[in-house]
Amino acid sequence: MSNLINRIRSIDAFRAVTMFLMIFVNDLDGVPNTPEWLKHAAISDDALGLADTIFPAFLFIVGLSIPYAFAKRLHNSEAHVPSRIITRSLALIFIGFFHANSETYNETATLLPKPVWDSLATFSFFFIFLDYQKNTSKLRRYIFQGFGWALLIAMCIVYRSTDPAHPWLHLTWWGILGLIGWSYLVCGLIYYYSNGYLWIQAAAWLFFMFFNIDFHFGMLDFLSGLQKYMWIAGNGAMQAFTMAGVFVSVLYMRLSKNNEIKMLWAAMIMMAIILFNLGFIVRYFSGGISKARDTPSWVLICTGISLVVYAIFIYIVDFRHKYHWFKIIEPAGTSTFTAYLLPYLFYPIYQMTDLGYPEYLDQGTGGLIRCLIFSFVIVWLTGLLQKINVRLKI
Repeated sequence: MSNLINRIRSIDAFRAVTMFLMIFVNDLDGVPNTPEWLKHAAISDDALGLADTIFPAFLFIVGLSIPYAFAKRLHNSEAHVPSRIITRSLALIFIGFFHANSETYNETATLLPKPVWDSLATFSFFFIFLDYQKNTSKLRRYIFQGFGWALLIAMCIVYRSTDPAHPWLHLTWWGILGLIGWSYLVCGLIYYYSNGYLWIQAAAWLFFMFFNIDFHFGMLDFLSGLQKYMWIAGNGAMQAFTMAGVFVSVLYMRLSKNNEIKMLWAAMIMMAIILFNLGFIVRYFSGGISKARDTPSWVLICTGISLVVYAIFIYIVDFRHKYHWFKIIEPAGTSTFTAYLLPYLFYPIYQMTDLGYPEYLDQGTGGLIRCLIFSFVIVWLTGLLQKINVRLKI
């Protein structure tokens, strides 16, 4: 059991790089005269940009983390793992719901400008989900969290939407964090109640992949009315990425225990080759490669990419012991939730200052450099906050 609960540094490094790139591509979005291959492909395009591979990789990492996190909790005699899965998932869905509603905020019909509303809502999340230390008094914790909830309720009261049919907070889509939450809920419960059996993880992964394929081929049109609200949060794509990660971690555990780790690389590369081939075959029958439309080819190809990239991280970090290569961005892998939310504070505050970047940093090569620097600054601030025990946890 002790081998199972040790922190797997390859996952931390993979998560850190993925989170860093997520901050980078999000900041790069809309910067003119920069390479298109770094950005999201348009909704109508049959294409794959770097940005289109980041979210699938993050969901894959969520799956990688599940078996190790559950092993640690069970080792520490935490009997309420299912309730923990549910509460974490609901927290992610809850925040994602607010982020999605921010996109339809009606500035002209409310008391607060949009940047003010966005920043105050994000501040409330920091107070609510702060990882309070064990020596923090209950009174102080209740005051801080109570303030966060009061602030968030105030933001709910003043909110107005640009949608005339839904003037208040309403479901538009789940938001990035909401999609992660739904995927974590479904895949976490599958892993827990299946007792981690490898064949069940494989069966679940295959189920979600074929669910996604069937959905795009029109075989599940009878579910279209429920798509927005159904438990699977759409068409199975997100769960397919996450279950792939769960399967790989369980396989890693088993092969490591039997000292057959070389078989892991062979298995991962073989699976990646199969997925790449299937992805390019399905591409011609299901609308091409498109993240915006969750097409099966996108799911299959991005899963294959995640498998290859993680195999490289296993070799570099777990076997060559080069984790120090990633130290500069380590906080993005260990305080990921904080790193994700910090830009939601920066952008509104920056907008309120009415400042602008110098022209050189607002486009082209200068814009690329600016986005890279911004990503490093966010990760550095995450590490600085972590040192003073300001870290978000759900």
